[in-house]
Amino acid sequence: MSRPELRLSSSAFRANIDAVRARVAPSTLMLVLKDDAYGHGLSWAVDAAVHAGIEWFGSYDIRTGLSVRRIAGGDARIFAWVTSTDEEIDHALMQRIDLGVGTLDYLRRIIARAEALGRSARVHLKIDTGLHRNGILPEDWAVAVAEAREAEHAGLLEFAGVWSHIAEASDADDDIAHEAFLDAVRVVRESGANPTALHLTASAASWWRPELRGTVSRIGAFCYGIRSAEGPELDGIRPAASLVATVVDLDGDRVSIGIGSFDGLPSTLSGSRVGTPGGARTLVSVGHTASVVEGWPGARVGDEIVVFGAGERGGTSATTLAERIDTVGEEILTRLTPRVRRVVAD
Repeated sequence: MSRPELRLSSSAFRANIDAVRARVAPSTLMLVLKDDAYGHGLSWAVDAAVHAGIEWFGSYDIRTGLSVRRIAGGDARIFAWVTSTDEEIDHALMQRIDLGVGTLDYLRRIIARAEALGRSARVHLKIDTGLHRNGILPEDWAVAVAEAREAEHAGLLEFAGVWSHIAEASDADDDIAHEAFLDAVRVVRESGANPTALHLTASAASWWRPELRGTVSRIGAFCYGIRSAEGPELDGIRPAASLVATVVDLDGDRVSIGIGSFDGLPSTLSGSRVGTPGGARTLVSVGHTASVVEGWPGARVGDEIVVFGAGERGGTSATTLAERIDTVGEEILTRLTPRVRRVVAD
């Protein structure tokens, strides 16, 4: 193996999905796919998830949603929540992608495009529960709901859901956000038929705060085996990807491996622990195209080093590595360059 490999375990991924679904039931799992499925590769993640029975995908943007539609087929529900151009809206309507709507202007543009195309838009209105991360302000909520209902009666819109983000900064703050969310849902219910998709929580809150879950839970990182930074280990969850590089040179009591900062490995990871045939060893330094690892008895050129993974060789997970440089686990994966091959291991 001359190039480093990100080895993807479909069985681990499916097992994680099963564990998450069991944890959040009866809420439905929406598998989030942002940033090329958290660096794992969109095609692999969608295909494996379809085989695991996932019906809801969170694509973040419409462009990703269109790719998900091509891979998953016509029956999957796909939710894209970033505000988009009129051209992107047209593509979303043609491919029946659910749209997250966080402003009145965006709602009105979607309705206008639906009328121009003669298509019905499927929308989820977002209430700002205090995070101020896009979302219709409470004082504008009744107007947005009324306009959505008017478009629904005209056959231009399906009012499919209500959603929001929460800060997950403290239980008290999240409780306040939950109350604001429930009040917004009440306004919607008083205006007409119940939307079927109510979703407030992402990975951490979905896992630990069951009382905050709606009918849908948006979860990404945990399904890939990436835990919250500084958070506890998760029952039934293990990394779905391992980053593997080979020994390319021996130098006394150290070895060089064929991966470096040009491959996306942060140089600040020096001093972390990696998995070797001799057990856990220190990553001494990260160079541009090669890195130096503490040696072990019997080390040979061609030996495989697990830079991060499930820990079978004594190494650490991507999240544990990320905590050394004050970032999150998915960033370690998403910054890997195309020189790192994605390989399906099982």
